[in-house]
Amino acid sequence: MPEAAPLWATYADLEAVPDHLVAEIIDGVLETHPRPRMQHGAAAGELYAGLTLPFRRGRGGPGGWIFVIEPELHLGRHVVVPDLAGWRRERLPAEPETAFTEIAPDWICEIPAPSTARLDRGPKRRIYAEAGVGHLWLRDPTDGVLEGFALTGGRWLLLGTVERGEAVDLPPFDAVPFALDDLFPSTIRPSTTRPPWPRPRPDPCRSTC
Repeated sequence: MPEAAPLWATYADLEAVPDHLVAEIIDGVLETHPRPRMQHGAAAGELYAGLTLPFRRGRGGPGGWIFVIEPELHLGRHVVVPDLAGWRRERLPAEPETAFTEIAPDWICEIPAPSTARLDRGPKRRIYAEAGVGHLWLRDPTDGVLEGFALTGGRWLLLGTVERGEAVDLPPFDAVPFALDDLFPSTIRPSTTRPPWPRPRPDPCRSTC
């Protein structure tokens, strides 16, 4: 007697996951992982900020895009949450009022973490290709490398690899290059200089009163 096919996780299963976890349904399996570290989120925020002025608002660039950090995407039966996604305005004139969208992005950027690298570089790449996402960036926080891919013939073609100290000029945002180092927030070091405000004077009554 053949074995019964495993049950596909439902959206109700996803909604039952605690808020402190990110939940996705990938190939029928409910995948959960911790929220990104602050440096991870800061890197996504830096990329969002760097792309917004020229590619969303058209200041110094062509405009015509909408960007969303950690959108919930329903791509077929899969539910995925990339770190950052962008749509051309002719395909998504305004941000949906719902909590998710079924319109596949034109560009996605993933920042693989130890808990997500298996999915980001594995099944999610396949799902993005099947959904027709045109471009995919992978920014590795460990070795400081950004990889840019384009969907060609249903497969991902590596367009280029950018390392620390180099400029990012990868499609679809090659019109306005920017420094890759901008996506790696600097570590704040404690200041060794004296504070600009005056130090409090000692109370003379402590020793004499």
